[in-house]
Amino acid sequence: MIEFETPKPIEQINNVVETVAINMMRPVSRYFDEHEHEIPWDYINFMHTAVKAMGGTSMAPDESTKPKDADPDKPKRPPIGYQRLAHMVEMLSWGDAGMYLCVPGGLLGSAAVAAAGNADQKKRFLSRMVGDKPAFDAMAMTEPQAGSDTSAIRATAVLDKDTQEWILNGEKIFVTAGHKALVESDGFVVVWASIDPSAGRAGMRAFVIEAGTAGCTVTKMEHKLGIRVSDTVSIVLADCRIPFGNILGSPTVEKTTKGFKGAMATFDATRPIVAAQAIGIARATLELLKEELEKNGIKIRYGLPRQKLTNIEREVIDMEVLFQSAWLLVIKALWMADNKINNPKEASMAKVRAGDIVVRITQKAVEILGPLGYSRDMLFEKWFRDAKITDLYEGTGQINRLVVARNILEYRGSELR
Repeated sequence: MIEFETPKPIEQINNVVETVAINMMRPVSRYFDEHEHEIPWDYINFMHTAVKAMGGTSMAPDESTKPKDADPDKPKRPPIGYQRLAHMVEMLSWGDAGMYLCVPGGLLGSAAVAAAGNADQKKRFLSRMVGDKPAFDAMAMTEPQAGSDTSAIRATAVLDKDTQEWILNGEKIFVTAGHKALVESDGFVVVWASIDPSAGRAGMRAFVIEAGTAGCTVTKMEHKLGIRVSDTVSIVLADCRIPFGNILGSPTVEKTTKGFKGAMATFDATRPIVAAQAIGIARATLELLKEELEKNGIKIRYGLPRQKLTNIEREVIDMEVLFQSAWLLVIKALWMADNKINNPKEASMAKVRAGDIVVRITQKAVEILGPLGYSRDMLFEKWFRDAKITDLYEGTGQINRLVVARNILEYRGSELR
């Protein structure tokens, strides 16, 4: 059963993360927005040390171990790994959504290895996240001609039977943290490619390409509307050779798309995490908006009939309703993920709702404050720009609406496009 009271372990971590957000992120948020691609190493090094001190290999949930002081006679608490991560992401995104994406070892690459990798792969790739220096990971799926339609992916992986190496060729775009993973650290990127293009999705597999691998080149760094401190890159694969054991999943083509669907299930956990990022931006906006309104003598009078409220009061209360409804969907989706309950519908609902409301809330705040909201004197216009990405990556709002509709109507993808 879902509990609405925040578990104590989450509250304790939140207190630490809030300190980071207040003291290390918010004060430099504008600076890194205006100095795109400059890397916030002080923040990164601190977070790397903090994650190691907490006993983790990355920000990915880990319920495999009990606390050292756990009482063996007490019943094991319900799993909260993904819920804990959501609270951390929400708080870090309250500090700065782009800097959150600079946390070492906390992105989709690690999530894919954790979800689809075997024990050896998890040890080989995730253990580098607790090395002496920060390491980053990334996921490369999108191509110039293949965005939401993964069946259009053209990147290929061919097995060289003489050397037992995979040879990858293709181009990937919009790879979050790709430069940090491949150039700035001893990290890795998980690349989607086909081992049999004629098999469609049944031939799709994920491959781990490690930093420094010949034939894998970062060719472009994007200049973006928002989250500017986070690098987004293009990658070219030209006869890129990787070990046989770097494939996630079966090296043979089955008659079904089970392997593809299993790997794609990673998104059922990570889409609500993106939604938590949106929630953090929305909360930052609402809190500062109310502070600015109070400075100008406008305090929200809760509890009055709607017809007795001013228009601004109604606007703010409506924004808070949107915010709370989205947060509840996130918690539900991740509670299901923690308890290993199938949640594609709920995960996409959370992503759709949060991506929608954060854009509406940040836009409305800019409108209410007028010149103050539009100027760069405050962070409102930045949050407005940062907000939109949460509706776009890891499945656009339109694609996630399709996922929801298919699950409700029990249609296959070919039946509802």
